[in-house]
Amino acid sequence: MSTIELKTNFHKLIDTFNNESVLYKFYELLLKAKDAKNNQLWSRLTKEEQEELILIEKESHNDENLIKHSEVSKKHKKWL
Repeated sequence: MSTIELKTNFHKLIDTFNNESVLYKFYELLLKAKDAKNNQLWSRLTKEEQEELILIEKESHNDENLIKHSEVSKKHKKWL
């Protein structure tokens, strides 16, 4: 997969998440990754951070943890 395809797919994936907590955790992770050197981000995380990311990833597959896009759009309409 090319870099452009990967970015496109990543954007599409993010658009499917509506759980603000999950999105915020991914946002924090990406900020840390942006500053990481030599691709050693995972090893720089504490054990608790690693476990939390693993849990977040698992929880993101449970539909009960997701909010419908239409609900989020309605709630944040004034900012869209």
